[in-house]
Amino acid sequence: MLGIETSCDETGVGIVRGSTLLADAVASSVAEHARFGGVVPEVASRAHLEAMVPTVRRALATAGVRGRDLDAIAVTAGPGLAGALLVGVAAAKAYALALDKPLYGIHHLSAHVAVDTLEHGPLPSPCVALLVSGGHSSLLLVSDITAPVTVLGATIDDAAGEAFDKVARVLGLPFPGGPEIDAHARAGDPAAVAFPRALAGARDPAYDFSFSGLKTAVARWVQARQRVGEAVPLADVSASFQEAVADVLTAKAVLACRDTGVADLLLGGGVAANSRLRALAEQRCAAAGLRLRVPRPALCTDNGAMVAAMGSLLVDAGVPPDSLDLSVDPAWELA
Repeated sequence: MLGIETSCDETGVGIVRGSTLLADAVASSVAEHARFGGVVPEVASRAHLEAMVPTVRRALATAGVRGRDLDAIAVTAGPGLAGALLVGVAAAKAYALALDKPLYGIHHLSAHVAVDTLEHGPLPSPCVALLVSGGHSSLLLVSDITAPVTVLGATIDDAAGEAFDKVARVLGLPFPGGPEIDAHARAGDPAAVAFPRALAGARDPAYDFSFSGLKTAVARWVQARQRVGEAVPLADVSASFQEAVADVLTAKAVLACRDTGVADLLLGGGVAANSRLRALAEQRCAAAGLRLRVPRPALCTDNGAMVAAMGSLLVDAGVPPDSLDLSVDPAWELA
């Protein structure tokens, strides 16, 4: 199974055989977006066009297979940036047609769940999945990832990854903000600044997320000190902000497991590469008697391997392929 991922700024091509990862080739356009402080959709689309064929060739060479050896093609069809998705789907259709292989359109979030099978084997049934990325913060109840899942909660404004990028900009750090804040936070005190925990009250939605207010609180705290000429303690602010995000994410995930009677928590998405989020999730799961599954960081960020893994599961489940008139859906709802 060959998987193609182009939902945002990473051109990912992965190849799997069953649940065995054979190749995971990624071409990133992050450097092209850095000077704008965020992803520019048109720039991302053009970067995918330039990177697609070389990345597919690199994946095939790494896996030691040829196009005719493939059994099927899988591609992210949504959600994501419309232009970027179109590049991936058009390429997948071309390969499927030229090689006479079946085509599978994949939901980006389901792929983030499926990728864990490449590292830890079959998914527990059921499990709760906490997916955290630049565009999504979601809690899912998953019995079978090839069938409809139950969305327990989602972000109602800024996703966690988006908040990391915006706070990094306030602090004068380069894009993408997640790795930068994570690095600076290691030298800081997570209790130095008491930033708010949004939607954490008894009357708030139990499983939904909101990080817009936290982002604003950080900006106001920094601006207040800059106005009076005080230095901004970069490490402490980074650590305190990161702690506020990880605290809410892990608390709600553990609560969801307890309320649903599920003993397995899966953590995925680009923000799952954050060191504090991984550590706090492990600590709280251990205290609650839950089993935690987290893919290695390279499989948390967007990649083609996760798309191939999801495609492989669909084939195993006997799900029929899509037709060549498959379209993209930038706002595809997982439910």
